[in-house]
Amino acid sequence: MASRALGTTVVLAITVATAVTTFSTAQASTPARATASAPASANGAAPAPAPRRDDFNGDGYPDLAFAAPGATVDGKSEAGYVGVVYGSENGLRTATKQVFTQNSPGIPDSAESGDTFGSSVASADLDGDGYTDLVVGAGNEKIGSVKEAGSLTVVWGGANGLSGGATLLTGDHEYAGIGSKTVVGDFDGDGAPDIATLELGDTYVLSGPFKRDGGAAAPARLIPDMDDLRHMDVAAGDFNGDGRDDLASVVHDGDEYDARRILIRNGGAGGLTEKYTTVKASNGYRLQGGETITAGHINGDKYADLVVGRTVEGYDSDLDYPLALGGMITYVPGSATGPRGDRAKVFNQDTAGVPGAAEVHDEFGGSLSIGDMNGDGYGDIAVGVPGEALGTKKKAGSVLVLPGTASGPTGTGTIGFNQDTPDVPGVAEAGDLFGGAVKLVDANHDGRGELAVGAPGENTGAGSLWVFPATAKGLTAKGSFTFGHGTLGTVAKSAALGSSFNR
Repeated sequence: MASRALGTTVVLAITVATAVTTFSTAQASTPARATASAPASANGAAPAPAPRRDDFNGDGYPDLAFAAPGATVDGKSEAGYVGVVYGSENGLRTATKQVFTQNSPGIPDSAESGDTFGSSVASADLDGDGYTDLVVGAGNEKIGSVKEAGSLTVVWGGANGLSGGATLLTGDHEYAGIGSKTVVGDFDGDGAPDIATLELGDTYVLSGPFKRDGGAAAPARLIPDMDDLRHMDVAAGDFNGDGRDDLASVVHDGDEYDARRILIRNGGAGGLTEKYTTVKASNGYRLQGGETITAGHINGDKYADLVVGRTVEGYDSDLDYPLALGGMITYVPGSATGPRGDRAKVFNQDTAGVPGAAEVHDEFGGSLSIGDMNGDGYGDIAVGVPGEALGTKKKAGSVLVLPGTASGPTGTGTIGFNQDTPDVPGVAEAGDLFGGAVKLVDANHDGRGELAVGAPGENTGAGSLWVFPATAKGLTAKGSFTFGHGTLGTVAKSAALGSSFNR
């Protein structure tokens, strides 16, 4: 695709966003806490520390942001909102909550029907002030008379939580969909987070550090798609250990309806390379990709690993990939040469140790997150199965968590939850889509990640959220809790709360 002009609307926020609860100065201080140590890997490489991308108020406890892109705002249907609950020594506290729409003070633009503010949510300290900031995509945002151009907005972190904002990027032509998929990473290795967002098959990169008016260190850079591929999701991580993040994409390559591949663009001194490589399997052919992707450290070495979810099934390429039945995930370890597709492992619900059974339309891999649920230093994989039927309740949904080891995931010890699991609040119903979004977040900073689960179909599309505590033995249903529109004070109808979490 040819290069083109970019929308450059920039808004300087001068007022504070409405918060349901604010924070005291004492709460902003950083408490002393224990940090779990990770085991050394077989090759002696120390695990890379997880980036601090979740602490919006700088108190030392990670926080959780979530989206309701279908929410009605001031009578505008599908305008959308994002919310946040804050971490503490006792974990996530719904009493400390904030909700932001495009009508909130300090947030640029205004809420309009169909904007879907919250199409994507990412987080990083964009301006280098020590507080994590929230990046919000509105993939269907109308810019002037241009429909579905899309936009990216930042809400700034601070000692009292999130407030104010600025426009980072807007689309300039119909159906550009800026902000539909967004990820942060340090692609040039300068220590300042950068932002990558998809526009159809193209990728826009904004280089940090960012100014408070939303200005980037350099003009937005377009990496065009010259091969007419449909990019479906993106993830960032240092897959080759060179100190710069790389960008991984899952794409539909156009050969068949369900043909998928995984592309890697390496980071470098000048940022992401335009040339990409395709992850290959052990037979030399491209490794089958999927529709969802995430990155993190699973096997305890210094290289970021990939996990890809494939939920589409029943088409031509399934003849070569029978594990696609009901959905599958593929673990691809990083290495000095990048992701090693020849060492990939594939899992579905027929894999030994994984609860349940692979059934058509389960959508195993519909959402993904990597985090350490038991403090052993290895990343575990949370897998959403939003299409899972529970008895006669179709698409009730469930979540499975595969433990990590020095050799990656094995399936052994996998645990699962749904709304009919003992001690889990609520009741499983058809269409809940429990597991539509998942995230492991260590909200009490004890070295173990709690599990947040979104069910965007709950209560006929209103959506809701669940949180599962973490212990030394891993996650548990005991003490789990749920919250939704009643807690947040938002309009429930068709909001799809829990569609995604910050990445």
